[in-house]
Amino acid sequence: MSVPELLLLLVIAGACGSIARAIVGVSRGGCLVSIVLGFIGALLGSWLSEKAGLPELLNIQVGNKAFPVLWSIIGAALFIALLTLISGRRRS
Repeated sequence: MSVPELLLLLVIAGACGSIARAIVGVSRGGCLVSIVLGFIGALLGSWLSEKAGLPELLNIQVGNKAFPVLWSIIGAALFIALLTLISGRRRS
């Protein structure tokens, strides 16, 4: 994977994480948190879609890798909601 491909992948993951944070209503953290949430969401969402037998929708091809945008947003939103429930903190 080349440097431009890696940067594009980071931007896509950051956008997915930001959208998920907006859906849940959590605004803590910055750009790096959004990127991490995007990657965690991609892992969690892809795993959930595989277990449920659902298709991979809205994949973006970066180099020879496919990034599941829709499942990344859904997985990140679920992950954030779970963390918010466990931590018991108020939304800001």
